[in-house]
Amino acid sequence: MMVSGGKKVAIVIGSISDENIMKNALGVLKEFGVEYEINVLSSHRMPDKTREFARSAKDKGIEVIIAGAGKAAHLPGVIASYTTIPVIGIPVRTPDLGGIDSLFSIVQMPSGVPVACVSIDGAVNAAILAIQILALKYEDLAKKLKEYKDRLAE
Repeated sequence: MMVSGGKKVAIVIGSISDENIMKNALGVLKEFGVEYEINVLSSHRMPDKTREFARSAKDKGIEVIIAGAGKAAHLPGVIASYTTIPVIGIPVRTPDLGGIDSLFSIVQMPSGVPVACVSIDGAVNAAILAIQILALKYEDLAKKLKEYKDRLAE
């Protein structure tokens, strides 16, 4: 889905099965009028494509990356290692360990390779965080974000 306006977020999922969790992020991005693209990549199964995506993201106008992954959730960290664009990781709930494995994989990044991390299956908060980052640059998003926060208070 592309929404006009120039603000662009890339959504990256490690598996098509993670798409259901990301629907919540897409709804928020649409509500705020933020352009996005969706990519299915795997740091383990498609390392070359993942590297190429991360290295070329800035040239494509992507300003924030949201990456969701489960189990050995290396996808957000691998992407962050190849770009200076902010990366937000979403640990995906897993049947075997409930997503704790995913959470630990994302939050335990080494110094110098930061990945912001939201809660397990926290796609809504990932989208809001992406919008907050973009709102530092785009006044229209800052206004919409304030209105959104005001509605939450009501």
